[in-house]
Amino acid sequence: MAGQRFPHLFDPLRIGSVTIKNRIVSPGHDTVMVEEGHVNDQLVAYHEARARGGVGLIVMQAAGVHETARYTSHVLMAADDSCIAGYEKVADAVRPHGTRLFGQLFHPGREVMESQDGSAPVALAPSAVPNERFHVMPRAMSEEMIAEIVASYGRAARRLQHAGLDGVEVVASHGYLPSQFLNPRVNRRDDGYGGSFENRLRFLREIVAAIGAETGDDFVVGVRISADELEEEGLPADESLAACIALDAADLVDYLSVTLGTSASLRGSDHIVPPMSEAVGYAVPYVARIKERVSVPVFAAGRINQPQDAERVLAAGYADAVIMNRALICDPTMPRLADEGRIDDIRACIACNQACIGHFHAGYPISCIQHPETGRERIHGRRVATPRPRKVMVVGGGPAGLKAAAVAAERGHRVTLYEKEARVGGQVLLAERLPGREEFGGAAMNLRAEAERAGVTIVTNATVDVELVRAELPEAVVIATGALPRRPEIEMLGEPSILDAWQVIQGAEVPRGKVVVSDWRADWVGAGVAVDLARRGHEVVLCVNGYAAVQGLQQYVRDAHLAALQRSRVQVMPLVRLFGADDDAVFFQHVLTKEPVVVEGVACLVLAEGHVPVDDLLAELSAEGSAGLPVSTEIVGIGDCLAPRSVEEAVLEGLEVGAAL
Repeated sequence: MAGQRFPHLFDPLRIGSVTIKNRIVSPGHDTVMVEEGHVNDQLVAYHEARARGGVGLIVMQAAGVHETARYTSHVLMAADDSCIAGYEKVADAVRPHGTRLFGQLFHPGREVMESQDGSAPVALAPSAVPNERFHVMPRAMSEEMIAEIVASYGRAARRLQHAGLDGVEVVASHGYLPSQFLNPRVNRRDDGYGGSFENRLRFLREIVAAIGAETGDDFVVGVRISADELEEEGLPADESLAACIALDAADLVDYLSVTLGTSASLRGSDHIVPPMSEAVGYAVPYVARIKERVSVPVFAAGRINQPQDAERVLAAGYADAVIMNRALICDPTMPRLADEGRIDDIRACIACNQACIGHFHAGYPISCIQHPETGRERIHGRRVATPRPRKVMVVGGGPAGLKAAAVAAERGHRVTLYEKEARVGGQVLLAERLPGREEFGGAAMNLRAEAERAGVTIVTNATVDVELVRAELPEAVVIATGALPRRPEIEMLGEPSILDAWQVIQGAEVPRGKVVVSDWRADWVGAGVAVDLARRGHEVVLCVNGYAAVQGLQQYVRDAHLAALQRSRVQVMPLVRLFGADDDAVFFQHVLTKEPVVVEGVACLVLAEGHVPVDDLLAELSAEGSAGLPVSTEIVGIGDCLAPRSVEEAVLEGLEVGAAL
């Protein structure tokens, strides 16, 4: 019987006038898939893939209700009738799959991330109180502007209703404009919108009332709110709870979507898309507190990434529906697989934040390092069977090789993958051994499972050379041999103790005493090794060739690593490049002033200096005539053997090559 393993998860839920077929929600999240503020075909395909995968409810991303709501250069807008046609396309795409569709209505207030043309706009807020994260000093809103923006919410809702959506969700979470009015630390007005709790709630009440007046009783209206902004200057938890109780008691909302955090500070914003350092389901106790006090359905957010976890939340009565955003970015088919009982086939999110929110912050369409088909549905959304199955040899069982093998086999090729180690996974198997990166190993497990389901033959403990390739006579060879640690040429006196980061991660003995970690990439490797060594009892100096440690990581992940460095009492020395070492000192040069920087009393130097490609086999096979293979044999290199980068590029290139063979 469908859904029998998860009876609560697949029990339909009534929300106002609408019933959703299961309790799985794809929440509002910016995709960077818009053109001049409008829905594009890429966004339609993105949502259609999730609807096809079986999700019960999709809440489309935040749409600005007023011209002053443009908080990024790629925000979706619903401020005039030109938005209707795009929303209609999404509604038409998801409706045949039985998925319900809501849209988010949004104004950031002072939380403006970037400008439209390079010049800073005037940000609005209840009062002229700055935020900490973006360092924006807003302008206090006049009562006339308040009335104009309240009305704009109602008009935007009417447009979405006209486009065929089933409801709207007002974004009052994460320190955005409605939350700013609620928060007594931000709202310092002395008129009818400030002071008492009732006055501070007035803005949100008027928004919901304006929506109802424009759309009628049969159109669903929900509110998203942070149960706790988890910041000293944020909206207090008791005030958030009181707002939820008041909205429910006045029969103003059909549901509440509950999350944590605030955009206004670094620490608070980390909860917008919590990294793997936060526990699975960590926000549920906050959600349950609200659920106990209201009568309308309550949605729970906060790293609920697997159907098993979602079922437990629902079975315990902590929430009525579960927000599974990154789980659906990572595997759009997760609801259908769970409904069919195929739990082992689900590709689990590891909360790395690299290609989802990381892409958003960089201004690129969101994707997933494990599933680069996300965001590329129009190109890679469906596997196309090959008209000519071939014998394919993949050399290297890291992320690039595994993805290439899986995709090629899914398309009908006969694929054998060779890996020199006892386990496939490549550098992912190193990442999982560092503090705060433990879940990263899930990427290797997921990619291997994908390859095995596709019928790939995996051979481990196998070293591949030209002779083996010649003996196997494949029609295509994919080289994914990865990279090794780079050891830069430095001046040395005596016999300094030097290890590379891989050796430390793999358990090499590190001499007692002070350790210097030389970090060229300013990513997770150097910082992770530094924290690991500090926890082992070493005094650690992390010397970074960059402005700051982990500057290359997505902000929320970066913040977690910076906090771990601080708690571990690792000394961070930025803006230095490695120059040399002797028996008890390491020598650097300041990258801006060229002045010498010396760290003395050092027992060991650990190198996190990036990687060099392992491309010997690729070069040999690519040399014309040298390999003794038929001229028709296709030779292609992917991943780090071309140029050392990250898991994201490796898996993407595996997808592209597997699809092209």
